[in-house]
Amino acid sequence: MKLIFERHVEGRRGFQPPKGSFAPQAALPEDLTRKTPLRLPQLAEADVVRHYTRLSRLNFSVDTNFYPLGSCTMKYNPRICEKAAAMPEFAGFHPWWPQLPGGGRVSQGILRILYETARMLADITGMAEFTLQPLAGAHGELTGSFIIAAYHRRRGNRKTHVIVPDSAHGTNPASARMAGFDVVTIPSDASGVMDFARFREAVNDETAAVMLTSPNTLGLFNPRLREIAEIIHGVDGLFYYDGANMNALLGRCRPGKLGFDLCHLNLHKTFAAPHGGGGPGSGPVGVSEKLRRFLPVPRIVRDDGGRYGLVDDAPESIGRVAPFYGNFGVILKAYVYLLLLGREGLRQVSDAAVLNANYVQEKLRPYLDAVTSGRCMHECVFSGRRLLEYGVGTLDLAKGLIEKGFHPPTVYFPLIVPEALMIEPTESENRETLDAFIAAVKDLVELAAEDPERLHRAPQNTPVGRLDEVAAARRMQLVYSE
Repeated sequence: MKLIFERHVEGRRGFQPPKGSFAPQAALPEDLTRKTPLRLPQLAEADVVRHYTRLSRLNFSVDTNFYPLGSCTMKYNPRICEKAAAMPEFAGFHPWWPQLPGGGRVSQGILRILYETARMLADITGMAEFTLQPLAGAHGELTGSFIIAAYHRRRGNRKTHVIVPDSAHGTNPASARMAGFDVVTIPSDASGVMDFARFREAVNDETAAVMLTSPNTLGLFNPRLREIAEIIHGVDGLFYYDGANMNALLGRCRPGKLGFDLCHLNLHKTFAAPHGGGGPGSGPVGVSEKLRRFLPVPRIVRDDGGRYGLVDDAPESIGRVAPFYGNFGVILKAYVYLLLLGREGLRQVSDAAVLNANYVQEKLRPYLDAVTSGRCMHECVFSGRRLLEYGVGTLDLAKGLIEKGFHPPTVYFPLIVPEALMIEPTESENRETLDAFIAAVKDLVELAAEDPERLHRAPQNTPVGRLDEVAAARRMQLVYSE
């Protein structure tokens, strides 16, 4: 496709109202006004609309395609949440407004939404209080790691390391390191969860915390959470819940009731804010009562008269973790989603997510190697190693799915599974979509044996074909083709 500037035709115009006919022109200082016209392409309105409509059709999107990305929860989200966030009363609200002098008097509605969202998340997770400030899941982990460090400083503990299973998200050890801790990695056992004996051996008086993703990146729930909590609390350590996979547990169990001391959630995965495009995200952090005093400031409070305000007076707080009070638009979408679904609706989310993942797992067992012989939670993980005998790798299978109209699942993660494919169908997909995806995988596995070279060339029916991905990243060339 041509660039919009290459469609320029001298003298072509769309409709233009007479200058100044709708709104007065803003008065700018003379030294700030342009002396020459903008060098914009000259096109009719239809040319512009059709150009950008064509561009939009080149993209995958959750509105038109199934996104089975494991560990990412790329589900279809209700449009009512998007419409609420786009309302002028919200979209036009300056992020600094609640924190400006007098802001609390003119933003009661905004503060109420933030306050009530935090209370609902606390109820869902069994935590005492939440901060909504962290701007992503990894930012939430980092905030939680700072809280862990603050807790141990306050108690005079000499803590040197944090325990992280090898099935964790990679940001767990990174967050712990940034908070000043060494990282002790515990391997998975034959069942796919953290090796309990190795964990027990690793815990000592210098253990600050254990960070656990549950379900883990293999899609498995650890049945020994209460025992792990008892052991880590026995050395005055803290139990951190990575809630990125909370989609599997909504309405089923509360991490706070299982012994976890603090957690983060990903609103942009579990609670209806789009995850694609690199953000914006939101990673609220919840804490138990003993950690409440370390939460970031400002904190949202409600007085006896039902008025809301922001409070900075918290001497033991870790301080600010964001320049304003979180990504409000993302939080608002989650707020609407929570009100729409209620308790029973959230339980149905996890029911459907787990059912869909197990359906995919059982249907694909004949064609790929599942990492577990039992049930999974919200996502299932396979190895494509049996395809290697045909000279076909997991990446080739992923490219073949693109040719069939499906976004590939997560590939080569988790790292502990060779030739990994990590599939999360989410609760928003119906059986017909899942059956079509399963049939596509089956066809591609058969194609690997019959014509592997065709898979090596895939995809061939997309605007951009098979790339040398390393070269594309290191030597990018921005060109167009007819």
